[in-house]
Amino acid sequence: MEYSPTRPYHRTEIDLLFTKVKSQMHQEALARGGNGIALYTDCYTGEILRGGDRYDYEHIRSAEAIFMTYRDRLTNHEIAEVVNCPENVSVTLRTINQSKGKMKLEDWLLNTNNITNHGINVALARKTLINADVGIQKKVNEILARRA
Repeated sequence: MEYSPTRPYHRTEIDLLFTKVKSQMHQEALARGGNGIALYTDCYTGEILRGGDRYDYEHIRSAEAIFMTYRDRLTNHEIAEVVNCPENVSVTLRTINQSKGKMKLEDWLLNTNNITNHGINVALARKTLINADVGIQKKVNEILARRA
């Protein structure tokens, strides 16, 4: 196990687990929608998204930011668990995801054009962010407790 504060960003394990998480989320969305239609709620607008809409699965806190924060304490596999915890993965419109990119959500929200242009529900977006941060910390604590 390598815990190095200088190891480079690496997302192989993150992407492998992300694929599984997305598949599970899709199955749950199909069950919600019925008749073979996936049904999601956009994590930043609150709008209903259906299969066929242009949406992306979104890491609320970026994989890279989480990797860089925990690379001195967690393995790549453990970081993948943290990045892909249920509180940190959601769905949003592709246009929002592409606009936000790797920016921290709170920084992206400082630009009022982003809020207006994308119909962002600021209270919901902030709640989503807080929930992600709580879930991330909970997952880190769970991983560290497993080692004790």
